[in-house]
Amino acid sequence: VAAKVLDGARTVCAEAGIPLAGGHTIENPEPVFGLAVTGEVEIKNLKQNSTAIAGCSLFLTKPLGVGILTTAQKLGKIEDNDLRPAIETMLLLNKAGEDFGKLPYVRAMTDITGFGLLGHLGEMIDGSNLSAEIIFSKIPVLPNLEKYITQNCMPGATTRNWSGYWQGIEGIEVNSLAILCDPQTSGGLLVAVENGFEEKFKAEARKSGLELEAIGKLVARETVRIRVE
Repeated sequence: VAAKVLDGARTVCAEAGIPLAGGHTIENPEPVFGLAVTGEVEIKNLKQNSTAIAGCSLFLTKPLGVGILTTAQKLGKIEDNDLRPAIETMLLLNKAGEDFGKLPYVRAMTDITGFGLLGHLGEMIDGSNLSAEIIFSKIPVLPNLEKYITQNCMPGATTRNWSGYWQGIEGIEVNSLAILCDPQTSGGLLVAVENGFEEKFKAEARKSGLELEAIGKLVARETVRIRVE
C-alpha cells in the first residue's frame, strides 16, 4: 500500500511538472502522507489574498462539499455514485493558478481549504479592507449534498469554523452554513477579478478546462462583512 501511495505521489508530481525528492518517516497511530512543496515564482506573478479592490468579481474553481461527502463515507452512509465526484475534484490539480498568476487583472487569489469558503473569503476581504456579496445559488457544489446534510453528515470543523468567524456575516441558513463553512480537502481557488475583465478571465479559465461563473463581488467596506443572497 505504501508503495502505491508513493507511486501516486510521483505521478501527480510529474503532472505538476515537479520532481519528488527526499522525505522522512514518523511514528503515528494511523497512516499519514503529505508533501512539502518549495519553489520560486516571479514577484510580478505573485498573488496575495489581501490585494483585492472594490468591484472585483469572485470566481471559485472547484465545487464545495468534499467535507460533507467524506464524512458521509466515514459514517457508512455514502452511495458510490455520490462519492466519486468528490474523489475526482480532490484529484484535480490547481495548476490553473500558475496561469492566473500571470494575469494583471487577477487582483487577489487564495485556495479554499480547512476554513471553508467563508473563512478564506473572510481573510481576503479583511486583508483588503472590503466586504463581499455572494449569491448562494451561483456557488458550484458537489451533487446530492442536501441528502447528507439532512442526515447530519457534517465534519466537526464546520461548526467550529462558523463559531470562529460568524460575526458580520448575514443571510446564512442551515444548508448554506453546512456548505459555505465546509472544510475542503484539495479545495479550489478563490479568484478576485477586476471589474470589466470577467469575460477575459473566463476565456483564460477555459484554456485550463474550467467553465466558471462569478459567484459574487467585492464592495467597499461595510458593517456587514459578507452578505449571502
